[in-house]
Amino acid sequence: MNTKHFIPFVPAYQEEVDPLEKAKALYTFNDKRRSVRTFSDRPISKEVIEQLIMTASSAPSGAHKQPWTFCAVSNPQLKSQIRTAAEKEEYENYHGRMSDDWLEDLKQFDTDWHKPFLEIAPWLIIAFRKNYDLTNGVKSKNYYVQESVGLACGFLLSAIHHAGFVSLTHTPSPMNFLQKLLNRPENERPFLLIPVGYPAENTEVPDLKRKTLDDVSVFYE
Repeated sequence: MNTKHFIPFVPAYQEEVDPLEKAKALYTFNDKRRSVRTFSDRPISKEVIEQLIMTASSAPSGAHKQPWTFCAVSNPQLKSQIRTAAEKEEYENYHGRMSDDWLEDLKQFDTDWHKPFLEIAPWLIIAFRKNYDLTNGVKSKNYYVQESVGLACGFLLSAIHHAGFVSLTHTPSPMNFLQKLLNRPENERPFLLIPVGYPAENTEVPDLKRKTLDDVSVFYE
């Protein structure tokens, strides 16, 4: 039996566009996105966060399983608990877990185990990966979970930037405390913690240079 259901594809642009100009414009815009560690406490509505998550969830995934859950936290008490637990892990990282080379590479970012942005940013979005789905106690397999959730987080970061906010990809490894604090089921594991908000006044970022096209690509023509 043929169970496939298809609908007509509708292109993103219904009229003729210059693809090179579109590509250049998107690159120029995305190149301005920076990771920020100093946030304002200026509020952001729940409705905006919902739309950002829906954009993330429009990402492709293995067999269209969509193996992710995005937990959005604005509760001050819960954010404080997350900060306390994250700083505990980060302290251990900076005092023994990280190699000397790693610590040296981090110096340019002027960062340490103190993470006040976890309380200051109005929202924390925590992406969880689902290695399998669990429905009424029955397991069903998901595919390419790491790749799929990584793509969704990329979509999320782009959506945050597009909406005019700043973000940070925070990985206070190990992150098992997030599963406990947020009371997530056994099939979910924390993947990435992303504070979302406006930048604090007079925010500065490291003067970094991105790799050139020659550094990141090889063409076969």
